[in-house]
Amino acid sequence: METALKTAVLQAGARLLEEFMNGLGVGRRAESVPCPCGGTMVSRGIRRKEVLTLLGPVQYRRTLFQCPRCGSTRYPGDEVLDLVQTSRSPGVQRQVARLGAKETFHEVACDMEELAGIRLSRKDAERIAERVGEDMARWDKAGRDMLRTLEVPLDTPKTIKTLYVEFDGTGVPMTKKETQGRKGKQEDGTAKTREAKLGCVFTQTKLDEEGRPVRDPASTTFTGAIEPAAPFGTRIYCEAVRRGLFAAMCIVVLTDGAEWIRNIVQLHFSNAVHIVDLYHARQHLIELCRCLFDRDIRRLNRYKDLWWEELDDGNIEKIIEEATAFLPKDPKAGKDARREIAYFQTNIDRMRYKAFRDKGYFVGSGVIEAGCKTVIGKRLKQSGMEWTVRGANAIIALRCVTESARLEDYWEQRVV
Repeated sequence: METALKTAVLQAGARLLEEFMNGLGVGRRAESVPCPCGGTMVSRGIRRKEVLTLLGPVQYRRTLFQCPRCGSTRYPGDEVLDLVQTSRSPGVQRQVARLGAKETFHEVACDMEELAGIRLSRKDAERIAERVGEDMARWDKAGRDMLRTLEVPLDTPKTIKTLYVEFDGTGVPMTKKETQGRKGKQEDGTAKTREAKLGCVFTQTKLDEEGRPVRDPASTTFTGAIEPAAPFGTRIYCEAVRRGLFAAMCIVVLTDGAEWIRNIVQLHFSNAVHIVDLYHARQHLIELCRCLFDRDIRRLNRYKDLWWEELDDGNIEKIIEEATAFLPKDPKAGKDARREIAYFQTNIDRMRYKAFRDKGYFVGSGVIEAGCKTVIGKRLKQSGMEWTVRGANAIIALRCVTESARLEDYWEQRVV
C-alpha cells in the first residue's frame, strides 16, 4: 500500500511539475533574446524533450530561438530551469552528486531506484556526478582567482586566534593511459597511481584541562586535486585566505617536511610557524637507528629510546651530533644514515616540539592524515578502482565541497 500510494503521489506531482516547467519553457517574452554575435534571436517553434526529475519523467516543451545572422541557438527555458545540455533535473543532479561523493556509481544507480524510484544506469550516474564535480571545481577556481589578487587592508582586525594549514599527498589508482611513461614504485619502475594533493584549514581557540590544543568544532575545510605542486600551492593559499588567513593572530603550518611542501610554505606562508609532524619525525628517527645499528638490536633500541626523548624535547642538535659520531669514516659509506641525518639538519627549527607545545600548538598533522584516508581514500581507493585524472578530480572536488559543508553555497549560486 505504501509503495502504491507513493507511486500515485509522485505521478500527480510530476504532472504539476510538468505544467510549471512548460509555463517557463514556452510563451511570449517581454525582452528579446540576444545572441553573442550581437544579433537578436527569433523563435523557431517548440521543441520537446523528456526530463527525468525526482518525481519521475516529465514531458517538457520549450521554445527554440535562433540567430538569423550566425545560426546559433538558445533555449531560454532550459537556462532558467538549469537544464542546458542535460535531460536530468537539478534535483536529480543534486541527489546523484551527493551519493556519488560517497559510494560507487553502481551503488548510486541502485540507491536512486530503491529510494526514489528513479532508474539510472551506472554510466549515467557517473556522467552526472562527474559533471557536477567538474562544475564545482570551476566554481571553486573562480573563487580562488578572486582571492589570489585580493588586497587586504593593513588594519584587518585579528579575530582568529590560531589558523592551521596542513597538506600532503596520497596515491590514487589510475588507468594505464594516465600512468604511461611515469616512474613509480612497482618492481619494474612503472607507476599504477598518481598523487592527489590534499590540503585542509582549521582553527583552534581553546586548550583542554591538560593544556592541550583543541580544534574548533566544524572548522575544518578541504581542497585538493591531482595537479603539480605550483598550482596546488596557490590552491591551498587561497583556501587559507578564504578561511581568514589575514585575520589570524597566529598561523601554523603542519607538514611532513617533504621538499615540495617546504617550497610551498616558503612561497605562500613565509610568516607562519612551520612544524614538521612529530609522527613523521619519529619515523625518520627509527629509520636512522636502523641504518646505524641494523646488526645490533640492543644498541638500536637503546638509542631509539634516548633520541626519542630528545626529539620530544626538541633537542635536535644532540641527536645529529651523536648520530654523526656513529657514521663510517668513509664519506661514501653509510649513505642511508647520512640521508636521515640530513633530514633532521634541514628541519631543526621545525622540530622544537617542547617549545611548540608550551605555546599551545598542535605538533601532529593527524587532521590531514585522516583527510587523505576519508576524503580521498575512502571513495577513490576502493578495490578494483581505476580513474582518469579528469574523473578523479571531479570526484575529489565533490568530496572536498561536501566535507567542507559548502554544498548549499554551491547549489545556491547555480540558481542566481
